[in-house]
Amino acid sequence: MKRKTFRILLAVSLAVMMLIISGCSQPQAPQTTAAKGPTWAPKLQPLPQQVVVTVGMKQVISDAGILIGMEKGYYRDLGIKIEGVQFNSGQEMINQLAAGQLDVGATVTASGLLNAMSRDIPVKIVADKGINVPGKGYYRLVIRKDLVPTLKNFTDLKGKRIAVVGTASLDEIALVRVLEKGGLTTKDIDMQVIRSFPDMLVSLANKSIDAAMVIEPFVTQGMSKGFIDPWKDPSEYDPDAQTAFVVFGAKMAQNKDVANRFMTAYIKSVRDYNDGFFKNKNKQEIISILVKSSVIKDPKLYDQMFPTGLNPDGYVRMKGLEQDVAWYKANNLLKSPDLKTADTVDNSFVDFALSTLGKY
Repeated sequence: MKRKTFRILLAVSLAVMMLIISGCSQPQAPQTTAAKGPTWAPKLQPLPQQVVVTVGMKQVISDAGILIGMEKGYYRDLGIKIEGVQFNSGQEMINQLAAGQLDVGATVTASGLLNAMSRDIPVKIVADKGINVPGKGYYRLVIRKDLVPTLKNFTDLKGKRIAVVGTASLDEIALVRVLEKGGLTTKDIDMQVIRSFPDMLVSLANKSIDAAMVIEPFVTQGMSKGFIDPWKDPSEYDPDAQTAFVVFGAKMAQNKDVANRFMTAYIKSVRDYNDGFFKNKNKQEIISILVKSSVIKDPKLYDQMFPTGLNPDGYVRMKGLEQDVAWYKANNLLKSPDLKTADTVDNSFVDFALSTLGKY
């Protein structure tokens, strides 16, 4: 009886020991198989749970840093799901960014954006989203082709009908810089506001306007149809322009874990774009992605268009922003004239991305 009892006790003791050993060893498994970052950013772990990030954009080429990352899974790799949101106007996007109803905006400078910042709303410019490449400006003044013989110099723009898509924003500023090269102002021309670039092409074709500030692919489309001339390159009249940028809304700017991972995926995507268009590395793959996800569906256009410049290291051109802010102040468009350019930008997210990816 004693021997049987001993065997039972021994069996129970062994079972308990096995449970203890098993229980002690289980916590070690996550450490040896801990979540690692993706192959392109191995030191950066994904978020513990997927987070939806809403992004206001128009799916144009300058949105490549978002579109490529969505298609190649860079955002997903870091625990982010991008939800694209379309807006009818830039001001509508700015309002939702300020209210925390939109996480990220892909936009341009406007008085509404700067005025939101001057009210201490935590909305910040955080990265480049479009600059002109010297000699290949993708956002530029174009003129009617039949006017080439008479529009030789900047001074020749006097009295001409010139269109922009909006005033008190980047579009008017860009035109002002063109005119300044000829010692002119908007008072010296007949400035027309045409709210869409396709409508501008129609107006140029029927000769109801003489020139317009136009973005790609509309520059190339007008040239291919033979009724516009790209005229002078923006490097002659606006070399420091920061044409578009990424803006973080109030909620995003305060959530560093999500914001830093978003920016890392964004920079990685921008580098893929640069590899394709400026190093001819996997270019057809990048074009295929943009054909699928952007508004430009003709693959042939990508070889004909002036390429959008996207800084592979992410930073915006501070000089260009300073010039913009100065213009808004000079034209009494800012509610707080004390707003400093440095207060509109937060480079910490790009800094984080470069600490992970290194410089390009």
